[in-house]
Amino acid sequence: MILAAGFLTGKYRAKADTEGVARSYRVGDYVNTRGLAVLGAMDAVAVQTGAKLADIALAWLLRKKAVTAPIASATSLSQLESFKRAVDLKLTDEMMTLLDKAGA
Repeated sequence: MILAAGFLTGKYRAKADTEGVARSYRVGDYVNTRGLAVLGAMDAVAVQTGAKLADIALAWLLRKKAVTAPIASATSLSQLESFKRAVDLKLTDEMMTLLDKAGA
């Protein structure tokens, strides 16, 4: 899942944030030390680029050689526009290293 059931959008940073959310059973799995480290790295990239976390998550995946074609879905025009921004977002090697280390 590209955005980890919405976790990589940055909306859910604590278990309490998932209460009452339809997909809380999935997104809650990501609210842990590793998941929060990934969000921290993505926050740092967002400061450098001005990009939204969802854009960064997709751009990160697009730069991975092992990924042929990421699968993403959109339920709104703004989410669809995020896909375009992600394609255009240039992540530096340093940013990729930061994200990869956080996600390891």
